[in-house]
Amino acid sequence: MKYYAGLDVSVKETSVCIVDEKGKICRERKVVSHPDDLASFLSDPQWHFERVGLEAGPLSQWLYEGLAKAGFPAICIETRHTKAFLKAQPNKTDRNDARGIAQMMRVHLFKPVHVKTLTSQKRRALLTARALLQGKAIAIENDIRGLLRNFGLKVGMVGAVKFEDRIRELIEGVPDLAEIVKPLLAARRKLREEFERLDHKVREEARIDPVCQRLMTVPGVGPIVSLAYAATIDIPARFRSSRAVGAVLGLTPILNQSGESNRIGHVSRCGDGMLRTLLYEAAQTLLTRVARWSWLKAWAMNVAKRRGARKAVVALARRLAVILHRIWSDETEFRWTREATTGHDHRQAPVL
Repeated sequence: MKYYAGLDVSVKETSVCIVDEKGKICRERKVVSHPDDLASFLSDPQWHFERVGLEAGPLSQWLYEGLAKAGFPAICIETRHTKAFLKAQPNKTDRNDARGIAQMMRVHLFKPVHVKTLTSQKRRALLTARALLQGKAIAIENDIRGLLRNFGLKVGMVGAVKFEDRIRELIEGVPDLAEIVKPLLAARRKLREEFERLDHKVREEARIDPVCQRLMTVPGVGPIVSLAYAATIDIPARFRSSRAVGAVLGLTPILNQSGESNRIGHVSRCGDGMLRTLLYEAAQTLLTRVARWSWLKAWAMNVAKRRGARKAVVALARRLAVILHRIWSDETEFRWTREATTGHDHRQAPVL
């Protein structure tokens, strides 16, 4: 007889439910949320599991990898589909959620989620830490600006390099205010130093990776975008076509159709938020800062004339996602013209 298991994962404990092929509950228990403990519980010889399902979440990659190494047919399932299925239950508890996931495994009513390789997970962690340090440093800078503005001291337009010198110039002669601001400057300086260290690591990682090198031949795409794209897509072969990448990243419009009503809304924004934002920035860079003309820029400029600059940026971001996937899959480089030959490179604006 075939058996199916559903795992409702939380930080400390995981509710496990095992059902047979007829849907009868065979065993339930709460187990410590660790791959070894879960594997030990599921390793009873009487169970011959067809599928073991767990919802995508913070611990899902770690638990999935541990269960897969232990030989279990683990499947990581999409969160939105799981929530929609479990809403049919009147009472939401960990036990009921585990039961619902087990039944989803039994009737094959789920959408699997790709679990990234360890390399992509580490790259994603690096990019997340870099963005976090940058965001905290900018937040402190904005707080300092607001604090000084209360005393009539205006920082004005100043870059990150000269920011501290400008602040010290403003608070000179105001010892009480300097005593408050200097600790903030020290914290901001430390954040900037650590950000520069991680930023260098990201750019070095992209420089030595052959896939990122090919992706960076696309105008507007630099080491940050290329590494984020490689970490998010992970395995390009998991997409049937390059056009599917735009939908996965939430860059395709929402369709709301019912009877005679047929409305096309904004982009779904259901995919990876970090990569989507970086693709927007790459599209903006291509439109405004890359001086060299290309067929891609000409296409985007025509879209901007017809539909406006904002829609052109979204459309260009979606097309960049498709082009990057095709370059990765075909192991080719970007062609600046429609012809088969590639022109000589010219000096460009800095890219992300």
